[in-house]
Amino acid sequence: MLKTIIVDDEPYCCESLNTLLERYCPEVKIAAICNSGKAALTEIPIQNPNLVFLDIEMPYMNGFELIERLPLINFDLVFTTSYDQYAIKAIKFSALDYLLKPIDREELKKTVAKVVQKQQPPLPQQLEILLQKLHQPAYNNQKIAIPTMEGLQMIQIDSIIFCASDSNYTNLYLKNSQKITASRTLKEIEELLEGRSFIRVHNSYLVNLNEIHKYVKGEGGYLIMSDETCVDISRSRKEMLLKRLQPNRF
Repeated sequence: MLKTIIVDDEPYCCESLNTLLERYCPEVKIAAICNSGKAALTEIPIQNPNLVFLDIEMPYMNGFELIERLPLINFDLVFTTSYDQYAIKAIKFSALDYLLKPIDREELKKTVAKVVQKQQPPLPQQLEILLQKLHQPAYNNQKIAIPTMEGLQMIQIDSIIFCASDSNYTNLYLKNSQKITASRTLKEIEELLEGRSFIRVHNSYLVNLNEIHKYVKGEGGYLIMSDETCVDISRSRKEMLLKRLQPNRF
């Protein structure tokens, strides 16, 4: 059984999530419901839960502030939130789990099943990445948590040379001849790296603009990256790439 605490300042949301868990997730046992971060700060060490559903948007102490004030995170963590692009981006960067309100029954079941399968609290590095993204969104040497078949790998974003699609997986080619296979599609990786120095140049390739060594003309042309790999450019994405490479000419 997963001993669980729900933390949310809205009683209706607590009641709704509690009902869904009782009906559809028999492996979950609700140990406590907290209507504030302050209450959770007291209750979590007492109950020692396996899982906490944590609302992000709470007055006085939000979910992220609660995490910073807890001396130990030895439980699995699922954030619950209304759509907040900034917060969700930070959560995705750290490869943590979240559910959008109103919580969908099937998404809840999938998330609980995932927790049951891994039964491992977040790594300290994941929480570090999460809080770093929240406090220093423009930090250039930011790390990202990449899910792999073996678990999670923390990498520096600026160490990525390019990414290549491999069906439902993505191969990340890094400096020092490293290669990581992520359990994410190229589209998902692209969304994570949005706003950074990356551009999609082909259905199969996402490249780091800072690692382009040479552009070679052609119908679409191709790029020679810093590791000497040749990356094709699709005709439909050529103009956008050239604008990023030569912004003053357009």
